[in-house]
Amino acid sequence: MSENEPTRSARKHQAILDAATGVFLAKGFAGTNMDDIAKRAAVSKQTVYKHFADKEKLFAEIVLGTTDRVDGMVDLVADVPAEADTLEENLHALARQFLAALTGAEVFQLRRLVIANADTFPELGATWYEQGFERVLGTLADTFRRLTEKGVLHADEPLLAAHHFAGLLLWIPVNRAMFHGSPQHTEAELDHYATAGVRAFLAAYR
Repeated sequence: MSENEPTRSARKHQAILDAATGVFLAKGFAGTNMDDIAKRAAVSKQTVYKHFADKEKLFAEIVLGTTDRVDGMVDLVADVPAEADTLEENLHALARQFLAALTGAEVFQLRRLVIANADTFPELGATWYEQGFERVLGTLADTFRRLTEKGVLHADEPLLAAHHFAGLLLWIPVNRAMFHGSPQHTEAELDHYATAGVRAFLAAYR
C-alpha cells in the first residue's frame, strides 16, 4: 500500500461519515439512528460505534467538517482587485460565485439541519456559523476595508458593509428555499440577483 493510500479503517471511517451525512440530511437528527447509518455504510453497527461513541459525536463531526468547504470562498473574497474602473465587474464576478457556492441544495439542507437542532446543540450551531459563514464575512470586511483605504469604496463600517453585500445577494434565494424546502431559483435569477445586488451595494458604498 502506498504512503498516501487510506487504510481500511480510514476508508470505513469516511464511509460512515458519508452515509451518516446522507441519512441526517434526509431524516434529520431525531429521525436518524445508528442502524440506518450502518446499513447505508455497509458496515456493522458495532463498527459505527467503534469509530463514533454516539450519534451526537457523529453529528458534530459531520457538521463541523463542512466548514472546510468555505476555504475556497475565503480565498475568493480576499482577492478582489482594487481597481476603480473594473470595480462593478469584479464585484459581480464575486457575487455570482458567492451565490453559486451558497445556494446549492445540499448547503440549504445542511443549513436547515443545523438550525433545526440549534436548541439542542447551541455550541455546535455557533461554532459552525463562526468557522463558516462568519469567517467569510470577516474576510470580506477586510477586503472592503482595503478597498476603502485605496479610495475605491467608502465603507466606514466594513463588517456591516459585508453583511449588506451578502444580504442583498442571499435574502431572496435563501428565504425562498428555506420556506419551500428546496431551491426555487433559476440560474438566470441568480445572475439577476448578482447584478441588482452589486448595483444597490455600490449606490451606497462607492
